[in-house]
Amino acid sequence: MSREEDVPKVQQTPDVSAAVHLDDVVHQRTRLGLLVVLAEVHQADFAYLKARLQLTDGNLGKHIEILARHDLVSVRKGYEGRRPRTWISISRAGKKALKQEVNALTALLNLNLQR
Repeated sequence: MSREEDVPKVQQTPDVSAAVHLDDVVHQRTRLGLLVVLAEVHQADFAYLKARLQLTDGNLGKHIEILARHDLVSVRKGYEGRRPRTWISISRAGKKALKQEVNALTALLNLNLQR
């Protein structure tokens, strides 16, 4: 047995990547876009979001449902005159999740720019 084999090998834990802090619910492009727009305007109707993000009704509706299920946005339905309307607003949890996502992305960018 050689001397190297007598010495126990110490496993070092690699540094945790900043990528582990990305939130799968928030990080998806459409949902991230929704949260960013809603953080800018605080509340928007469905038609405004559809036009701003260039999405279909079904696609936008699905992503709003996902964000609402995670309490990142609130949805209010009503009427403006006789026309049905849906208003979406970002919640406190949504603002916090967006901030955490931006921080994680910034950390990733800073790591890559330093190399």
